Amino acid sequence: MIAVIFHSLFSNGQTVRKYSNEFMNIGVDAAALGMANAVTAHSSDVNSGYWNPAGLIQLEDKQIGFMHASYFANIAQYDYIAYAAPIDNRSAWGMSAIRFGVDNILNTTQLIDSQGNVDYNRISLFSAADYGFTFSYARKLPLQGFQYGVNAKVIRRIIGNFASSWGFGFDFGLQFERNDWKFGLMLRDITTTYNIWNIDEQEYNTIKDAIPGQNQELPQTTEITAPKAQLGMSKKIEFHDDYTLLVGANLNMQFTRTNAILSSDAVSIEPALGLEGGYASLVFLRLGVGNFQNVVQIDNTKKVGFQPNMGLGFQYKGVHVDYALTNIGNQGAALYSNIFSLKVDLGIFK
Repeated sequence: MIAVIFHSLFSNGQTVRKYSNEFMNIGVDAAALGMANAVTAHSSDVNSGYWNPAGLIQLEDKQIGFMHASYFANIAQYDYIAYAAPIDNRSAWGMSAIRFGVDNILNTTQLIDSQGNVDYNRISLFSAADYGFTFSYARKLPLQGFQYGVNAKVIRRIIGNFASSWGFGFDFGLQFERNDWKFGLMLRDITTTYNIWNIDEQEYNTIKDAIPGQNQELPQTTEITAPKAQLGMSKKIEFHDDYTLLVGANLNMQFTRTNAILSSDAVSIEPALGLEGGYASLVFLRLGVGNFQNVVQIDNTKKVGFQPNMGLGFQYKGVHVDYALTNIGNQGAALYSNIFSLKVDLGIFK
């Protein structure tokens, strides 16, 4: 297990990688996940620090948000907490923390002693955990309807006593509203995000021969996360009798060739669409579809795969409780996840 973790993390470590710090791309807030993350244009609460920091400008008071989710049949735990507040009528700030970790992994590198004897008392436990800390600032621009936001990110990744890293990066977000239409742009890792790894050579030597032909030399210690972009638009439609419909759409872009349905050497694009029906700003039903990929099956035939999501929400006197069921009906793979989140307007305690 440890050797596999090392090999997947550090192979081609000094090149710009398509998939690096991927735990920072999972998403936060069950309300957004229920809409397949198509919220770049209209995100406007404490969770905007993740989705588009420009949206923090819409805060009327201090907010705090929480989320918990389990992945891979409860093997991995994903937790998030955020706080945000307005500074004045033209600016706001926020901060958040994410942890994605697998705990109680068996370390069997010392299972067999120097005499060849199996001793189960020599098994120990360790954790592989990723942490992301984000500090956000947002401000209105002099141009009417425009607002921007920036994130400074600190990444901390730990694999037991074997290796750890620090990483740093920046995001930039922009939102614009006109005639009830909202538009948003989110640029992630705009300067690329660098992770510098520190590897315990003594511990590494205990596993370097675990996979024949792999991990024979100490891995490279620099990992680079390439920039990504999300372009979004949304509109909220109000009906009679307190009914509303929010429609959001995203184009999620990576600047390399991937399995996205629109892919080239220059850019790959995955569309996403989300709907939120609301009643009296009290109860919400959400549907979303995204992650459109060209999938090659075992028999080498190709098809388009996608990820459908759904969710429910309830809001009362500044307390928002949301639930999302993600990846439902994914071509028979039972990899769906139950997401719960809570958001509280701290102004209710005044």
